[in-house]
Amino acid sequence: MSLRTPLVVAIDGPSGSGKSTVSRRVAAHLGLAYLDTGAMYRAATWWCLERGVDLDDAAAVTAAVHAMVLDLDVNPRFPSFAVDGSDVGVAIRAPEISSLVSRIATNLDVRADLGARQRRVIDLECTPDGFSGGRGIVVEGRDITTVIAPDADVRLLLTASEEARLARRARELHGAADAAAVAATRDQVVGRDAQDSTVVEFRTAADGVVTVDSSGLDLEQTVEAVLEQVERMAGR
Repeated sequence: MSLRTPLVVAIDGPSGSGKSTVSRRVAAHLGLAYLDTGAMYRAATWWCLERGVDLDDAAAVTAAVHAMVLDLDVNPRFPSFAVDGSDVGVAIRAPEISSLVSRIATNLDVRADLGARQRRVIDLECTPDGFSGGRGIVVEGRDITTVIAPDADVRLLLTASEEARLARRARELHGAADAAAVAATRDQVVGRDAQDSTVVEFRTAADGVVTVDSSGLDLEQTVEAVLEQVERMAGR
């Protein structure tokens, strides 16, 4: 696959669509950097909780996030997040964080702060000083194709049916996709999407964004479908 460089691949979509796993695999395959912007909001949530910030105090949350020192490793094989020197890769995946992250993600001032950081990472990866050596980056999140990187070379909406997304997240969190596991997962998928959609659209493709529906695909097939779109849109 011969692709233009630097290459920016932007992928957004709803919870449980497979954005993170697929984006990591695609980035590793192409030798690009990888940025999970959703993890940045999780890290901000963790930081606010650690500092005892009242999540209902928008100004206090904004100030705390602005002061947050966040270090990222954009290696797709070993991505990591450190806040104020502490590795938070495991902590930010805790159920408590999942249940509260939308309260941070719907703060528009926080979105502006983290959005600026995300753009700086993207810009760096388009230079020789970045992890990718200037080859580029795969960046994924809920507003990547429309707000953060609307001029990306490849803009994709990775989606799946609600049933498929619930089953995937249930297997990820509970090791099963039976009725009880799906019910326990619903709020993290459907509920979080409903909250986040109040400030950003990520469930339908904007103009110029190509939809990849993974409802009937396994992981390998989804990665292949995304790579096919990358080659079609950025191939030489």
